Order: sequence, then C-alpha cells, then structure tokens
Amino acid sequence: MPLLMTRYLLAALLLPSPAPGPPAAFYTTYTYTAYTVYDSTTDEPPTQVPGVGGTLALRADGTYDKRLSLLLGDSGPRFFTQHGKFTTKGDSIVFRFTDLKGSDVQRGTYRYDARTRRLSITLLGYPTGNKGVYELVATSAGPTSKK
Repeated sequence: MPLLMTRYLLAALLLPSPAPGPPAAFYTTYTYTAYTVYDSTTDEPPTQVPGVGGTLALRADGTYDKRLSLLLGDSGPRFFTQHGKFTTKGDSIVFRFTDLKGSDVQRGTYRYDARTRRLSITLLGYPTGNKGVYELVATSAGPTSKK
C-alpha cells in the first residue's frame, strides 16, 4: 500500500465517527403536554404556561409542522402554526421557517426517550439566557409521512 494511502487510512481511523442520528421512531407526530418559560432577567421562578395543546410532526425528510395552542390570560387560546425544515446533530436541533416577518431560525437541544416515546425540546430565547422548554409525547405508532 502506498505511503500516501496509508496516511489517509490512518487519518480516517483516528477521526471520530459522526454521532448517530435519532432512531426511526423519533420521526412521528407528538402532542404538546407542557411548556415552561425560563426568564433569566428576573428572580421569578420558571413560568409553566397553562392550556398547552397541539401537535408537532417531525418527518425523516427533515420537514416539520407545528400546531401549538396556549391559553394566555382571559383572551382564550392563541394558536401558533409553523412549517419548515429541521436538522439534528448530536443533541442539537435547529428549526428553520418563514413567517410574516421573513425567514427565521430557532436553535436548541432535544432529548428523546425511546422507551416512553417522550420528547423534550429546549429552545434558546431572547435575551440570551432565556429559554423555553417543550414537553411532548408521541401520538402515533410509527414514522410520520407528509399528508
């Protein structure tokens, strides 16, 4: 084996392998069960937002549909709909979408428990240090396809 090829082979063996992606069961539809807001600008405890509902569909092709509802005061439910693309790398998750304000990106981390089919997503907020934590549970038995 030529020396140059041996060096490339040795370098490839020493590089860390990429982190495995989520299991197939990760790609499904989830129901929102809780939403907690952490505001680092105050001494107040985290706020558990009441009346959380809706679904989040994560597809293996990297697309997602979010339909979130929240009860905000006496004004009744507020509905948030978002469609876009997402990527994962290790425990990081990034959502890319376009809304009335233009293109936007939300970054955070996720934790998926395959045994209970629960998903926790923490999205970074503004100002820096604030975050929102969403708790979800899978609603369907398997991977989601676009309808």
